[in-house]
Amino acid sequence: MLRVIGQRIALLIPTLLGLSILLFVWVRSLPGGPATALLGDKATPEAVARINEAYGFDQPIIVQYLQYMGKLLSGDFGVSLQTGRTVTQEFATRFPATIELTVVALVFAVGVGIPLGYWAARHVRKWQDHFSVVLSLLGIVIPVFFLAFILKWIFAIQLPWFPTDGRQNPRINATHITDFYVLDGVLTREWDAAWDAFMHLVLPGLALGTIPLAIIVRITRASVLEVVNADYVRTARAKGLTEKLIRNRFILRNAMLPVTTTIGLQLGLMISGAVLTETVFAFNGIGRFLRDAIFTLDYPVLQGFVIFIAIFYALINLLVDISYGLIDPRVRVQ
Repeated sequence: MLRVIGQRIALLIPTLLGLSILLFVWVRSLPGGPATALLGDKATPEAVARINEAYGFDQPIIVQYLQYMGKLLSGDFGVSLQTGRTVTQEFATRFPATIELTVVALVFAVGVGIPLGYWAARHVRKWQDHFSVVLSLLGIVIPVFFLAFILKWIFAIQLPWFPTDGRQNPRINATHITDFYVLDGVLTREWDAAWDAFMHLVLPGLALGTIPLAIIVRITRASVLEVVNADYVRTARAKGLTEKLIRNRFILRNAMLPVTTTIGLQLGLMISGAVLTETVFAFNGIGRFLRDAIFTLDYPVLQGFVIFIAIFYALINLLVDISYGLIDPRVRVQ
């Protein structure tokens, strides 16, 4: 396992280097320029020249990239052109919101997807199976932003069961320690603040978790069907083992390898793809801020946030590889 971990970490370096080059070239190929976006109606040639000189945008792109990599290796991801704060500060401020949202979406997707997929596999070619397949197809084909608007219109406007937007009611005098609002409410025992923050997560969490839910259902169903027909499962039944023991020890454990891979990939995609959900619900996470950075051509934020997300995504895949060894002993032997 240590060898596998070392190989994955070694592959992370060239991956991030290639990403930094592609990202650097991409953001500078966008139409317009950061100075024009920053100045708006005041973008006179003189003002644009001053901004370009101040931020080094007037230098050759090779020089800009080398300077950027030098700062990146020293932990300096630059300063946001929108707010004037460092990219690290902006990311640290908004990352907890996206993590909270992603955790709720993941719990929903895994908590419903795995049992539903197993239920469909156990009743293959029956109405339960057809129901699960149709439900998963609907979850994939419905766009996230459309589902988010529908959930918001029904359950926040027509039936005011949930808040319409934001992370927490501003009228609640909540104490924020970690910027994870639900966790902060629990740590400080401000139960009303914790409950209000959780209620703000329900609708965006459902919208964000729908596509991963549908994919997990399909993967779980296919994986369980493959394992159910394996020789060792038939041998276990022939020996008279109980169905509960066969399900827990032989079927689910062996079927979880592809499901674990899917969950890890979907977790990374949810973190990087929360832009639409956070925009619809005015959720102050990294997705919404990244969208604003695209419109304002905030180069430091675009580069820094994507690098941060790529590192997090690589760490998730590393954890998936480690989990293989915990689920399947054969991986540890190899």
